Amino acid sequence: MAANLARAGFDLVVWNRTASTAREWAAEHGAEVGDSPADVGARADIVITMVVDGDQVEDVLLGEQGVAQSAHEGLLCIDMSTIGPRAARRIAERLAEHGIDFMDAPVTGSSPKAEDGTLTIMAGGSPQAFERARPVFEAMGEQIVDVGEVGQGQLVKVINNAVAAANTVVVAEALVAGKLAGADLDALVTVMRSGSAGSAVLQLKAGPMRDHDWTTLFKLEHMLKDLRLCLEEAESVGARMDLVEETANLFAEAERRGLGERDFAALLEVVEERSGARI
Repeated sequence: MAANLARAGFDLVVWNRTASTAREWAAEHGAEVGDSPADVGARADIVITMVVDGDQVEDVLLGEQGVAQSAHEGLLCIDMSTIGPRAARRIAERLAEHGIDFMDAPVTGSSPKAEDGTLTIMAGGSPQAFERARPVFEAMGEQIVDVGEVGQGQLVKVINNAVAAANTVVVAEALVAGKLAGADLDALVTVMRSGSAGSAVLQLKAGPMRDHDWTTLFKLEHMLKDLRLCLEEAESVGARMDLVEETANLFAEAERRGLGERDFAALLEVVEERSGARI
């Protein structure tokens, strides 16, 4: 994502928890390196964070060496992690106390679309912040969706990921059932792709599932985190998501089996074991 910003002509100051990673990346892409998040905040007009969870976002933006410690007037912070609506709104409120505007803008598309600059970006924030951020978003994404106020980007993202995760389970179950029943899996996948069963998950994960290739594009443990965030939001408004809850249980089982660092397609291993078959 940062490489696409550099290619689009933006001047970048970068920071990474592993300093050598930042130095190597900056040397390759012609960027400057910040000594800390606070240093980045002092030198940039827009700060983008992309980390794992809400605690990490709070640390980077509001911690002892966080961006807010040296913020200047007019700074805009855009968090593109997936942290859930409540964390996004809480962080926005705390940053506002420092005079910092904030947007939550999580993405979908995984590593390939991040590299290609074709992510879908769900941007929550004020209309003014959205227009200011638009050129930045357009350098990283293909589909830029203004979803409303702060927190709405996170809400849309966790619901989207819950649907994708549930779809992962049913694709895995279809492949295992087809194998056990003697179906030609090539034919089964071809038909599903071309008909009403077609989906991005089927397109992207059926091949790796059949090869048992868990090369990580999106970690299973991160998908489980997003499922739990979705269920938390659903519970808060009284919405039942029974299928999503069962999906989260399956992903939790996969994590307990040591698959958390693997791609979320590795969920297949749980489905296989439950059916006593390997595709």
